[in-house]
Amino acid sequence: MIGRREFITLLGGTAAWPLAARAQQDERVRRIGVLTYLAANDAEGQARHAAFTQALGQLGWSDGRNLRIDARWANAADLQRHAAELVAAAPDVLVAATGTATVASLLQATRSIPIVFAIVIDPVGAGFVATMAQPGGNATGFTAYEYSMSGKWLELLKEIAPRVTRVAVLRDPAVASGIGQFGAVQIVAPALGVQLTPVDVRDAGEIEHAVAAFAKGSNGGVIVTASALGTAHRELIATVVARHKLPAVFSSRPYVSVGGLISYGPDLIDQFRRTASYVDRILKGEKPADLPVQAPTKYELVINLKTAKALGLTVPLTLQTIADEMIE
Repeated sequence: MIGRREFITLLGGTAAWPLAARAQQDERVRRIGVLTYLAANDAEGQARHAAFTQALGQLGWSDGRNLRIDARWANAADLQRHAAELVAAAPDVLVAATGTATVASLLQATRSIPIVFAIVIDPVGAGFVATMAQPGGNATGFTAYEYSMSGKWLELLKEIAPRVTRVAVLRDPAVASGIGQFGAVQIVAPALGVQLTPVDVRDAGEIEHAVAAFAKGSNGGVIVTASALGTAHRELIATVVARHKLPAVFSSRPYVSVGGLISYGPDLIDQFRRTASYVDRILKGEKPADLPVQAPTKYELVINLKTAKALGLTVPLTLQTIADEMIE
């Protein structure tokens, strides 16, 4: 027979069980799969991943405590395989960390697991979302550019290298955004007296050959549009255009960090901090279909003064004044 004291203790313990179970359930480990179209030792890729995980930490998510992050670093040949492996692990959220190719690969593997993309140029045109305001499916995230901004690259090239009359526009033909960016540059070219040459590049060998062939003419310059392929080969591209004494404008800071002349584009590290906020909201119950695709909030103009000097160019005071960073 149970005494009064034992009965109260037993009753209290029984009442505590659901609370303990609920607390344990709330702290269950959630899983995120991250797909990046860069090498695992890529410095820019590591910086982006660090910004993402740091932002998650500030939101209360700690890898190894209440979160497990499975990061896969891919190239063109194994992108789909890595996407399929991440989906097979049944994570709570997938992150497409490097442009159109990573989103396409993940969406091909799943139409149910939530996907957050960090850098996509035209998610509506690519078919990833129905509209920017109401994505409608299992994917949402952050855009990198509006096509119209691509014309700014040509304006900057003419400002820093006024003698340029021929411009090669390097683009990845495997993604529709490469064509869209070229079209935006094409609109402003006549007013600036520039003849454009679209240059499709798919690998390192093609990049070297295409730039060398274009450099045989005079008064040439280069625009490198935004793509995961370009970012992966940024050191090669910066080296090749420098070897042929071609002034070049790039779509983002990582190119200038490795010797490129000038870049204008969104603060990509900030994009990854913002990506963490969407992952947090989805882990807490919101649906990607209801989270609007957001545009960048920070753009940056970066100039490499050492490269300008090597090309014999004087950076106009107008550009020096508005530059966010000048690398000595």
